[in-house]
Amino acid sequence: MSEWKEIHLPCPDCGSSDALAIREDASSYCFSCAKNTNADKRDKPEPKKSFSSIEHQLATGSYKGITERCITAETAGRYRALLLNDRMLFGYYAEGNTKPIAAKVRLHDKSFFSVGQWKEAGLYGQQLFSTGGKYVTLVEGEYDALAAYQMLGSKWPVVSIKNGASGALKDCQASFEWLDGFDEIVIAFDNDQPGQEAAKEVAALFGGKSKIVKLEEKDACDYLKKGKKELFTGHWWAAEQYVPDGIVSGASLWNDLNKPLQPADAFYPFEALNKLTFGIRAGELTTVCAGSGLGKSQFMKEIVYSLLNKTEDNIGLLFLEEGTVKTGKSIMSLAANKPLHLPTIESTEEERRKAFDATLGTGRIFLFNHFGSTSVDNIVSRVRYLAKALECKYVFLDHVSIVVSAQDNGDERKALDSIMTRLRQLVEETGIALFLVSHLRRPDNKGHEEGSVTSLSQLRGSGSIGQLSDMVLGLERNGQADDITERNTTIVRVLKNRFCGLTGKAGRLLYTLNDGRMRETAEEAL
Repeated sequence: MSEWKEIHLPCPDCGSSDALAIREDASSYCFSCAKNTNADKRDKPEPKKSFSSIEHQLATGSYKGITERCITAETAGRYRALLLNDRMLFGYYAEGNTKPIAAKVRLHDKSFFSVGQWKEAGLYGQQLFSTGGKYVTLVEGEYDALAAYQMLGSKWPVVSIKNGASGALKDCQASFEWLDGFDEIVIAFDNDQPGQEAAKEVAALFGGKSKIVKLEEKDACDYLKKGKKELFTGHWWAAEQYVPDGIVSGASLWNDLNKPLQPADAFYPFEALNKLTFGIRAGELTTVCAGSGLGKSQFMKEIVYSLLNKTEDNIGLLFLEEGTVKTGKSIMSLAANKPLHLPTIESTEEERRKAFDATLGTGRIFLFNHFGSTSVDNIVSRVRYLAKALECKYVFLDHVSIVVSAQDNGDERKALDSIMTRLRQLVEETGIALFLVSHLRRPDNKGHEEGSVTSLSQLRGSGSIGQLSDMVLGLERNGQADDITERNTTIVRVLKNRFCGLTGKAGRLLYTLNDGRMRETAEEAL
C-alpha cells in the first residue's frame, strides 16, 4: 500500500478553500487556479497514517449522521463516509472490489490528504451502483455526492470526481465505460469558474448524453445545509442538454480564411493515392470496399503501420474477422518485413521482440477483443471509448458487414443505414478519422475476385455507405490470374472524394509473400 501523498489547504492566490495541494517534497499545486510552487517554499507536513489503519477504521467504525452538513446516518453509511472526532474518512474502491483500496481524509481545518492505491481508485461512490440505467449525477466533492444523493431521494446514482475541477476530465476518462453505460449524465459541478469550465470539458466527453445543472448556490452541500432541497431538485430536473460552442458569424472568419491552408493530418503510404485525396484528415469517414479475399485488411494494416511511424497519435483497431493475437502479429509483421503470422515463417525471439517494441509495444495501439459481441450498440460504444477515453485519433473497423449480419431484425439495408448514421455522428462528435471496410454486391458480369472494376453502385444497402462516407476507396485484383505478379497486384480506385472531388485510378500495389508487404509499384509512385 502507498503512503500519504499530499495535503490540501486554502489557496492564498485564488481564495479556494481547499484546492491547494501540498506534496511530500513540500512543493504545491492549486487545482483551482493551476499555480505551481517549488519545494521548500512551505514547511513540509508531517507524514500521515498508513492506509491499513484507515481501512480498519472504515470497516469497524460506527457510521452516524454529519449534523453540520445535514447528512443522515443512512446516507453516510451507504457511501462509507466515517465521521471521527477530528476527521472525515471517505472510502474509495476499484471496480469489482468489495473492500476500499484508498481513502481521502479530511481534517477539521478543512485540509485533506489521500492514502492507499489512489490512482487505481474509481469515482467516489461508483462501487455502490452498477453501470446502466437512466441517470447518473456527477459532482465535484464527496460531501456533494452525499448531499445530492440524499436530496434526490436516494433514487439515482450520484458519484464524485476524485481530484477537483482541474482533474475532472481525467477522472471521467478513467471511468468512461462505467459512466457511458447510463442514458443521461447529469453534471452538477461547483458554481464557480473552475467548476463550470470542468463541467463543459466533461460534457463534451459524453456528447449528447450530457446535461449541466445551473446552480444558484455554490454546490449541492450548500443547498442541503440551507434547506433548499426542492430548489436543488428543480434545478436538477431543469438541467440543460449540453450543446457545444461553435456557432459563428461568417463575417468574423476573414483572419482564419486568409491563413495558408494546413496540410493533411497524415498521409497514406501510397503516393498516387495521396495525389488524388491530399492525404488523411481528422473528422472524415473513409470506407474501403472490395470483394472477398482481395486484401482489404492488408491495405488497412499498411495504413495503420504508416500512421504509427509518421504520427504520434493513438490508433484503435476493431478487426472483427480475427482475434487480437492474429491482428497483433500481422502488425508486427510489417515492422519485421516478414509475415510472422504465417506458420511456415521462422523468426527469432529477438526479431519478434524488436517488431513488438516498434508496434504494439509503443502503447499507442489499442485492439478490440470482441468475443463474438458485435452488436451495433457495442461497436459504437467501443469506437466512442477508443476516441474519448483512450484518445485514439485514428480508428479502423474491419468490417461493417459483420456488424450488420449480427443483427436480429434480418433487414440488412435497415441495419446498414442505422450503423452508418451512428458512426457518421460519432465521427462528427469526436473528430476522429474513421476507416471502415465494406463488402460489395457481386456484379452481373465477372466477379470481383476476377478483377471486376469497383463502383459506388456496388456498395451494399440503400446507399448510406456511399452517402455518409467522405471518401470511398475501391480495391480491385484478379485473384485468379495465371501470372503471379498480376494475381498479387491490387488497383486502388477513388470512388468518392468529398474533399476535392478527384476520383479515378490511384495506383497499383504489389503484395510480395516473402516479406508480407503491400507496396506501391514504381511506375505508379512517379
